[in-house]
Amino acid sequence: MIARYTRPEMARIWTLENKYQKWLEVELAVCEAWNKLGVIPDSALFKIKERATFSVKRIDEIEQKVKHDVIAFISNLEENIGPEGRYLHLGLTSSDILDTSNALLLKEAMGLILKDLNEVMEVVKEQALRHKDTVMIGRSHGVHAEPITFGLKLALWYEELKRNQKRLKEAQEDIAYGKISGAVGTYAYLNPEVERYVCQKLGLKPAPVSSQIIQRDRYAHYFTSLAILAGTIEKIALEIRHLQRTEVLEVEEPFTKGQKGSSAMPHKRNPIQCENLCGLARLVRTNAMASLENIALWHERDISHSSVERVIMPDSTILIDFMLCRLRNILANMCVYPDRMKRNLEITQGLIFSQGILLALVKKGLARQRAYEMVQTCAMRVWQGLGDLKSQVLASKEISEYLSPEEINQIFDLRHHLRHIDYIFQRVFSEG
Repeated sequence: MIARYTRPEMARIWTLENKYQKWLEVELAVCEAWNKLGVIPDSALFKIKERATFSVKRIDEIEQKVKHDVIAFISNLEENIGPEGRYLHLGLTSSDILDTSNALLLKEAMGLILKDLNEVMEVVKEQALRHKDTVMIGRSHGVHAEPITFGLKLALWYEELKRNQKRLKEAQEDIAYGKISGAVGTYAYLNPEVERYVCQKLGLKPAPVSSQIIQRDRYAHYFTSLAILAGTIEKIALEIRHLQRTEVLEVEEPFTKGQKGSSAMPHKRNPIQCENLCGLARLVRTNAMASLENIALWHERDISHSSVERVIMPDSTILIDFMLCRLRNILANMCVYPDRMKRNLEITQGLIFSQGILLALVKKGLARQRAYEMVQTCAMRVWQGLGDLKSQVLASKEISEYLSPEEINQIFDLRHHLRHIDYIFQRVFSEG
C-alpha cells in the first residue's frame, strides 16, 4: 500500500541504481582528488570517468560469491574500466563510500520531506484562517471545558509543525557530513585534502573527526526528528478521529464517492485514513529507537548498525513522505460542521461559563473556595437536569447578593472567551 502512494521522487532515491550511482560519484570524486595531488595520471582519470559504469545484475552476481557489496561494486567497475581500475578505492575503506553516500541519500530524502511538510503547513494555515471564528467547545479529559475556535486548534497544529520544520532542517544539516579518512579514521593511506575535495564537490562537510564511520548520533538525530514529526501527524489524525465520532461529528475526514466503510454495515463512514496515520507513526517511532541503539558500537566500529540502517533509512523516509501526503489530502478536503459545533457547545446548558461566575464573585471580595462552592451548587443542579446554568445563577439568592443580572448576562457572552483569538493568530502567522 505504501509503495502505491509513495512519491516517485522518494521511491527513486532508494533504488539500487541510485544507491550505486551515489557510490560511483564518491569513488570518482576520490579519483579526481588523487589526480589533483598527482597520484592518478590524467590519462588514467580520463579512462576511469569514461568507462566507469555498473550493472545491478552483475554486482549481485559477484556479491553472491564474495559476500561483500562494496567489493562486488568495485569489481564490476574494474571489469568495465580495465587496467586503470586499479586506481579505484585508493586508500579507502568501505565505510568511506557507504557513509558519504548515505549522507547524500539522507540529505536528498529530507529535502523532499521538507517540501511535503511545507505543503501541509500551507493547507493548515489556509484552514486556520478560514475557521478562525468557527466557534467550538474546547475539551480537557475529553470533557467540555470552555469555548475555543476550530481555527485556534489549527493554529496550534501549525505552530507545532513549524517546530518540526526547524528540527528537520537541523537534522538535514547534521547528517550532511562525509568521511574519507580510511580504516580507523587516521588517513593512514589517504590525504585529508582528498576528503576536503570530495565533500566540497558533493555538497557535504568533512567530519572533523571520525573512526571507521560517521558517528551514529547524527543518524539518531535524523530519525528521532522524523519520529517527532510522526508524533505530530498522529496527534492531528487522532484529534480528527475523536471529532468524527458519531456523538461528536464536528469534523470528518474525506469520504469519496463510491467509498465503502464496512463490509457488513452500509451506513459506516470510518476515519480509516487517520487511523492509518496513527498506526504508521508507531513504525517511525520504532525505527527511531533502532537508530538510538546504533549509537553504541564496538571500538572504531562494528557492523551491527548496517543491517538496521538498510531497513530504517528507506522505510522511515518513505513512511513520512507518505504520511505527509496523506495528511495534506485529509486536511485540504476534510468536512467541517459548524452547526454541529454550535449544538455541541450548548449541550451542557451553559456550564462552560462557570469559571466566569467564579472569578466575578472573587473580584467582588469573596474567598475563592466559598465562591467555588456557590457556583458548583448551581452547576450540580444543571448536571441533574434542572435547567441551565444561567437560570440557576440568576435564581441563586447567594450569588444575586454580589452579581447583578446585567453582570451575569455579560459573563455568558461568547465574545469574552474569543477576544484574544486575533492576537494569537498574529503571533503564529506573522512573518516576523
